[in-house]
Amino acid sequence: MLGGRRAASNAAFREKLEQMALPLAPLVQLTTGEIHPAFPGTLLNFWLLTDAELEELAHFYHQRTPSRYTFHYPCPINWSSDVPLEEKRRKIGRFIGLRGCESPVRQSLNRPKTEDEIMEEARRARIAEEDEIWRRKLHWY
Repeated sequence: MLGGRRAASNAAFREKLEQMALPLAPLVQLTTGEIHPAFPGTLLNFWLLTDAELEELAHFYHQRTPSRYTFHYPCPINWSSDVPLEEKRRKIGRFIGLRGCESPVRQSLNRPKTEDEIMEEARRARIAEEDEIWRRKLHWY
């Protein structure tokens, strides 16, 4: 594909190309069973969606204007046309099931965490890890 070029021998570049070529399972519209023509077929196509295409996807899948079908999709979103392109992309990514497109957690005024907050976070993570271990051990109950 890239021949003997330097980029062809770069492992990180090859890995990124493979990642961008990952196919995405299409989402069908509830009322018609159709797939929107702009629905991205690969991860690369997702990152190349324009603002207008994101708006069309939100409308096609009943997310832009709430209706009785809006909440019948697996992961409905709150759509707003006046947000930046990247936020629209993140919301559509979450809607179609892409990992890493969750809503960002905003710290108030980007202040650093206190020692107590860090300790509480570590305690919660430890409890969640222990719960997961027990869930795997006792999955048949």
